[in-house]
Amino acid sequence: MRSIWNGSISFGLVTIPVKTYSATDRTSSVSFVRIHEKDGAQVQYRKICELDGEEVPNEEVGKGYQPPGDEAVVPITDDDLSRLPMPTAKTLSILSFVDPSEIDPLQMDKAYYLGPNGASATKPYTLLREALEHHRKVAVGKVAMRGRESLAMLRAYDQAIVMHTLLWPDQIRSATGVAPDDVGLRENELKLAETLMDSLGELDPAELHDDYREAVEELVAAKMEGEEPATPSASGSSGAQVIDLTAALEKSVRAAQGGGKPDARAESASVTSLRGRKPAKKSEAGPRVSGRSGTPAEKTAKKTASAPAKKAAGKKTAAAAKTSGGRTRSASPAKKTGTSTRASTAGTATKKASKSTTKKATGGKSGRKTG
Repeated sequence: MRSIWNGSISFGLVTIPVKTYSATDRTSSVSFVRIHEKDGAQVQYRKICELDGEEVPNEEVGKGYQPPGDEAVVPITDDDLSRLPMPTAKTLSILSFVDPSEIDPLQMDKAYYLGPNGASATKPYTLLREALEHHRKVAVGKVAMRGRESLAMLRAYDQAIVMHTLLWPDQIRSATGVAPDDVGLRENELKLAETLMDSLGELDPAELHDDYREAVEELVAAKMEGEEPATPSASGSSGAQVIDLTAALEKSVRAAQGGGKPDARAESASVTSLRGRKPAKKSEAGPRVSGRSGTPAEKTAKKTASAPAKKAAGKKTAAAAKTSGGRTRSASPAKKTGTSTRASTAGTATKKASKSTTKKATGGKSGRKTG
């Protein structure tokens, strides 16, 4: 990584030379360029002077300060800023060590890694990091970077020191008018909400990814290949309206405890208010057991399952009852009784058919002799 700021940490009488590196990368997020919809060409941004209307090159662009409520702009040069009495321009001065809970996350702005700058800075750097981690404290100080002074917080992170620039207290807007008026909550609702929080489990950072960026990349790839972008499948709830907070919480808890997969029946059913609903009484003797062999649906299933078995038994019987010369081969003793009976019946029918054929043949010869 490339260092973006070199300075030092002032820790009492201890000075720790450090290098600053950006801890975050926002280039991976989705960003679009502006184009002319008529021809698809990119729209360029040019720096135009308001007086003469001409484009200003980058080397002629300087700084200026416009006081609030005033139209005048006062030019400010780098030399003017370098002569300001700003001891934090090259030094991060630690003011205090506080508990992490005392820092409001709203104040956190940007994050930077701090690394030791030189061999002499290794030991005091490690000492500060170990002290922050062992004492479970964070350091708060002031630092000037990129032309402005900011509050800063130092904390130990993954064998390194991380610096978070903080907004000034007057930069945090008040939440007045945002929060609703006093709303009454039932104790059962609060317990269900806490149960749901515990049921959702831990967060695995490895499973977090930008779904929107992946969808945009697939869209761009399809357009570059001249294909029609795929239509996303409908997802989410089935449109059932949940009109009771307690019912919604109970349903969410069941889904979370069941592995995050809501019951399909509960998903499609409409939820009504639970107020005034009496819980179902449970029988002390346990669930009733019907004396019937099963429901009509179960009986039909049993008949359907037994039909192929009967057909298979019939085929085996026919194979065992093959005849040779009018005689029937008897079935094996290992066969079932039902199969043997059918084989005997088939053999009797074969013998009768054989006798009938013999009689017809004898009658035909007698007729010829008589004539």
